[in-house]
Amino acid sequence: MSALMLLALAGMGVVAGLLAGLLGVGGGLVLVPVLVWVMEGSGMHAHVQHMALGTSLAVMVFTSFSSVRAHHRHGAVDWAIVRRFAPAIVLGTLLGTQLAGLLPSRELRWFFIVYAYLIAAQMLLDAKPKASRTLPGAVGLGGVGLGIGVVSSFVGIGGGSMSVPFMSWCNIPLKRAIATSAALGWPIAFSGALGYMASGWGRGDLPAYTVGFVYLPAVATLCLITMATAPMGARLAHRLPVAKLKKLFALLMVVMASQLLIKALA
Repeated sequence: MSALMLLALAGMGVVAGLLAGLLGVGGGLVLVPVLVWVMEGSGMHAHVQHMALGTSLAVMVFTSFSSVRAHHRHGAVDWAIVRRFAPAIVLGTLLGTQLAGLLPSRELRWFFIVYAYLIAAQMLLDAKPKASRTLPGAVGLGGVGLGIGVVSSFVGIGGGSMSVPFMSWCNIPLKRAIATSAALGWPIAFSGALGYMASGWGRGDLPAYTVGFVYLPAVATLCLITMATAPMGARLAHRLPVAKLKKLFALLMVVMASQLLIKALA
């Protein structure tokens, strides 16, 4: 990987780390398109989308830990929700990584593009159900967690773009929902990284320095940067107008998804 590509990764690592702490989204929606661009620019072609997803989740193992520690210091994480939600989310993530390993890279890329546009539209329109209920029981929460885990593994994210709106719908205050989502991002990232390592294990057409579908040079470059910047984002989340910042993030998502769309159509 060239110095220019490493520099591009480092720059987007700063953005991803800040977003992880600021919005509770884990940064994967930014990292995955950049990783695809960097890997293809470095001459990699086989299983690029799989490696981008696995590498993004591996980076978030470190980013989420740093982010949730900062949110915990503010007393904003609802650990009771985390304990109830996490088992189903982990199961869904592990299941999703094994299903993703059976799919061609092109189909996974299309899934990411569609999801990115949907999330961008939701954020720009501020489309969300009114807070009109409480969290469901064990069966309902398990079903939601399973779905969040599967989708997160297909998109390489920490699940915040789904868990934050869901918790807000269930009358959890926004800042508490963001902090709790950051805490849920760690089990998603950890189980997702392990799942992609397993589903890509033993494939002979992967580049050097990979463990399954996780590309180690990118993980090493990004994890140090995102761990440093995620706590900054968490501190800013308690000072800045998060709703307005989400619209800026949505515009960034439109740009990055469009770039992937152009390449997919070509």
